[in-house]
Amino acid sequence: MKSESILSQHSGRSVFQIVTEQIIKQLQSGVAPWRKPWTTSAPKNLITQREYSGFNVIMLASQGYASPFWLTFNQCGKLGGRIKQGEHSSLVTYWQFGKYTKHDPDTGEDEQRKSILLRYYRVFNLDQTEGIADKLGLSNTPRLPSIDECERIVAEMPNPPAREQSDRAWYRPSCDTVGMPVRDSFHSAEEYYSTLFHELTHSTGHASRVGREGIEKLERFGSESYSKEELVAELGAAMLSGVCGIAPATIDNSASYLQSWISVLKSDSRMVVSAASQAQKAADFIRGIKQEGA
Repeated sequence: MKSESILSQHSGRSVFQIVTEQIIKQLQSGVAPWRKPWTTSAPKNLITQREYSGFNVIMLASQGYASPFWLTFNQCGKLGGRIKQGEHSSLVTYWQFGKYTKHDPDTGEDEQRKSILLRYYRVFNLDQTEGIADKLGLSNTPRLPSIDECERIVAEMPNPPAREQSDRAWYRPSCDTVGMPVRDSFHSAEEYYSTLFHELTHSTGHASRVGREGIEKLERFGSESYSKEELVAELGAAMLSGVCGIAPATIDNSASYLQSWISVLKSDSRMVVSAASQAQKAADFIRGIKQEGA
């Protein structure tokens, strides 16, 4: 059975384009969504209690709501609640797998093929609703950052790369080694760990871990492959920082930094979705979480 990737369309635009436009809009407003601190634990659906993953983690968790719970308009209504006036929904993407029949004119036979479509739907945070939280006895307690959790994640990473002291942070695939300045050279422990998370995410691209095409032979700075790998590392560091409740303290929202990402994403609307998926795999590996089917 052959497999084909088919893009879901909406008003002439693919879902990839819709997602990327949202990211670019935030970049143009002066902030990279993956560099905004999380105020909540991993976002999850209120009804199913299932955590969101990939791109959805960054877009939902970085919005600043205290509640980790999200639900659709219909789910809100079924719980007897309502959406507060003036509130806007957020986009959630998901992959839909199906099958279809295609006639092959060369063989004269019908072939069964798999279709993979990127779809989306809209959700609201529990804080955007009324009549639900009190009824279900849900309260939002402030999150406290945990440096101990940062250290635990680093210490318990399966098959970790070698580590050595350096005057700057880097990952070198040829010797599978992460270089890091001493912790005291950073302005804060949060900055140290978010930087280390970035480099450890790079290291998951090694063939002995998750593996990412081209990690051992990245092209020059500014190339498409280099940009995608950097975005994977940024998103992976954000996910790990969010788990620990720390802000990604290596924040650089300078105009040149933001403009560079706007240019990259405008040239490839699929990059952010693909990078987020790779970042999720990397963060899960570092945390010792096995992927489904692995």
